[in-house]
Amino acid sequence: MKRVLSVFALLILVSTFVFAQAIEEEKVEPKDFIEFTDSCGRTVEIPAKVTKVAVSGNVATLFMTTIAPEYMCNINSAPTQAQLEYLPSVLAQLPVTGQLYGGKSHINYEELIATGAQVVIDMGDYKSSIAEDLDALQKQIGIPCIFLEADLPHMSEAFRSLGTILAGKEERAEELAFLIDLTLIVAEVNKEAIPTEEKLSVMFTSASDGLGTNAKGSSQAQVIEIVGAENAIVVEKLSSKSGGNIISLEQVYKADPDVILFAPDSIYSTVASDPAWKELRAIKEGRYYEVPSLPYNWLSTPPSLNMVLGIWWLGNVLYPQYYSYDMVSVTQEFFNILWKCNISEEQAKTILGIK
Repeated sequence: MKRVLSVFALLILVSTFVFAQAIEEEKVEPKDFIEFTDSCGRTVEIPAKVTKVAVSGNVATLFMTTIAPEYMCNINSAPTQAQLEYLPSVLAQLPVTGQLYGGKSHINYEELIATGAQVVIDMGDYKSSIAEDLDALQKQIGIPCIFLEADLPHMSEAFRSLGTILAGKEERAEELAFLIDLTLIVAEVNKEAIPTEEKLSVMFTSASDGLGTNAKGSSQAQVIEIVGAENAIVVEKLSSKSGGNIISLEQVYKADPDVILFAPDSIYSTVASDPAWKELRAIKEGRYYEVPSLPYNWLSTPPSLNMVLGIWWLGNVLYPQYYSYDMVSVTQEFFNILWKCNISEEQAKTILGIK
């Protein structure tokens, strides 16, 4: 009996301690700010519950448009009417403040401050100058600025980071991160299954005349190798800018690619009858395609979240025996997941260029 009483007394003591601890924890006020360490190692104090975000460029715009468009306070450039058909309508009302990086880099600091954003988010490929650039921007505008690395290998991690920053977006972040992980796993499995003798050489044009090219090694062309093909164009001095490298038609004939990918608004519709192009093997065999571009180009400009759709599309175009699925249905599903946009079968076919 004494042992029972002793145990009972101990339980009461432990219960009292736990209850007291619970009461003490309830008294703790939630933090207004937290310390966040971004992808370039900077520790920045940001609000604990972020609901107002300013984006510093087009990559951050793409990510925020999918995870929390209602939290966006600005946009880097105004969407076209064609894009707005598939994107959240709120984007049309946002102030345009420019971008921090790129060929058209210019940020309107006054507009950026006026948005009332709690944090500025920059996303994309890591650059050695990012930490210094964001420190300078943060000092100039008085708003916390953070960087999230968001190339393909870090894309799902970037979404999960956004889930920890943005109030109430953990579940949405995980949904999007899972989509990225699934896409890369599918591509890796299929790439390994393709025999060497079946690997196709692909030329990816980037200009209206077909002679601007995203060559081998360019970040703009990385989807080609991800799906298991080879970039047909190799140059000595590589450009990863959106315009790529300019080459001659003679170089195209010398490379003799199995497949040619044309940019939107290019010579795609006329090459079959163009004497300069029609003798190319890819053109004669009908193995040339226009890259889908709504609401963003599916392969590049920027080489970011839009490439996820590009992996499914290009894999299916080049190797339907391995990437075996109905691309129309995949397009409908992805538009629903990414932009909460329900598109019809006919709309999907139009986007894919299927007649």
